[in-house]
Amino acid sequence: MRAEQASLLWDAPGLIAGVDEAGRGPLAGPVVAAAVILDDQAPIRGLADSKKLTPLRRERLYDDIRARALCCSVAVATVEEIDTLNILQATLLAMQRAVTGLRLKPSKVLVDGNRLPKLDMLAEAIVSGDALVPSISAASILAKVTRDRLLGELHQQYPEYGFDRHKGYGTAEHLKALSQHGALPVHRRSFAPVARVLQAGKVGG
Repeated sequence: MRAEQASLLWDAPGLIAGVDEAGRGPLAGPVVAAAVILDDQAPIRGLADSKKLTPLRRERLYDDIRARALCCSVAVATVEEIDTLNILQATLLAMQRAVTGLRLKPSKVLVDGNRLPKLDMLAEAIVSGDALVPSISAASILAKVTRDRLLGELHQQYPEYGFDRHKGYGTAEHLKALSQHGALPVHRRSFAPVARVLQAGKVGG
């Protein structure tokens, strides 16, 4: 009987997932999305918009979320998908994949921003949701930490580009490296600064 009650509890209507992304603006690397269903019985202190947290605080919260959320899922859209679909559609695809990857199916999804991915459940877009809704804050942290780690791995492959510092964003350092060393396979060819470098015939890697 207890097992049956537990199963009814897990499948109960009312689970809400928060969804956010990291990496729409950079010139390199995938866009990463996360979906999180928090456990009301195990609140996590200190959740906030990932951009307003220090890297160390994000890492600690990442571990807390992974350990204490009811379930969470992280997904990406690749550089090739970004270039084929455009960054908005690729972001929505990554969000859709993150929600689909949840072990528990939410009855409602709250998405940071003003656009919704295609989903088969109720969904609402919330502008500045990463600062207002704890589950979206949690998703923003998972997405940001995951993407930063991916860019750290790219730094190991291509140290001359400085991915560990600028995380793929179009900083002066990154633009200088692009100009000097050329565009890599991990660069988004549909983004203007990368397209200009490629038109000049500069290919790195």
